[in-house]
Amino acid sequence: MLALLNDPGFLRFVGDRQVRTVDAAVEYLCQGILRSYTDYGFGMYLCQRSEDGAAMGICGLVKREWLPDFDLGYGLLRPYVGKGYAKEAGLAIVEQARQLGLPRVLAIVQPDNAVSIGLLQALGFAYLRTEPANVDDCELKVYALDMTGAT
Repeated sequence: MLALLNDPGFLRFVGDRQVRTVDAAVEYLCQGILRSYTDYGFGMYLCQRSEDGAAMGICGLVKREWLPDFDLGYGLLRPYVGKGYAKEAGLAIVEQARQLGLPRVLAIVQPDNAVSIGLLQALGFAYLRTEPANVDDCELKVYALDMTGAT
């Protein structure tokens, strides 16, 4: 978790969470990622490479106060970007959302993050709107995936 939170791609496109020590990473996990399991029964999952168990990053459903629905969140360490792992993880989370009966899943992305926008589109997400982020003075594109099958 410490490596992911300080990965250049994570810092650039997700943001600097100011986590610089193992103790701070444990606190980050306890106050955010693990808390989701208490509140909702699910959250972010560790993405591991099947052949050797290497920790590649995280992917899962996040409930943000300022969004009306759960959103797909993910982050991979740089060595694993561009190899299809994010798509594989994203497809698994979309299937989980379907099994949970969620009517819609959102995803947020910085407008210049073409790789993530392409991934969201490959997963079936469609652009919904752009809105100001609640941190970092930037705008975010919001994408949505209708889970009901409606067009």
